[in-house]
Amino acid sequence: MRQPGYSKTRELIYAFIRKFFKNRGYAPTVRDILKGCSISSTAVVQHHLNVLDREGRIHRDPEVFRSIRLTDRKDTDGVPLLGTIAAGEPIPVPTSDTWRNQTLETIELPEELTQGKQLFALRVKGLSMVDALIDDGDIVLMEPVNTAENGDMVAVWLKNEQEVTLKRFFLEEGKVCLRPANQVMQPIYHDPENVEVQGKVAAVIRKL
Repeated sequence: MRQPGYSKTRELIYAFIRKFFKNRGYAPTVRDILKGCSISSTAVVQHHLNVLDREGRIHRDPEVFRSIRLTDRKDTDGVPLLGTIAAGEPIPVPTSDTWRNQTLETIELPEELTQGKQLFALRVKGLSMVDALIDDGDIVLMEPVNTAENGDMVAVWLKNEQEVTLKRFFLEEGKVCLRPANQVMQPIYHDPENVEVQGKVAAVIRKL
């Protein structure tokens, strides 16, 4: 017998959310749910998400993109997606803090992937790291650090250029070499004073 307040559409949405987490490891967006459940409008999706939240079956922050969490999943961590990182030519950003300090969405990931670390995520733009299996549109999980060893894959802020890029870090004869993982692209060299390491790649989430 169905419980009072039962909604076939709401149960469909809840089942879709669970399957999305299982298949991808992070939360769906409202538009993912709209498309996946063949629902007529985002307002309908929002209504049912609000009810699921009140029922305690999910938790979400309506102001944060991709923030849905299943309350019965205890083995996940929320990782903030903070912006875009260039794997190609460095891309300009207003300040070195901009892409680090504003959460665009929250990605729910298994604890075995985050390993208890305080990570942040960046979406990759460009093809300079394809030989390291990082493609355009993939998401890199970053461990916030300000130092790097030779060979580390890092996000660096180029102070004079006011740009940020994702490359492998090497120190060569007093210069910082930022080396792509793409045979058709050339490394770039900078004085150490111009390079600020802001994170090291801990894991990669591949685009489907």
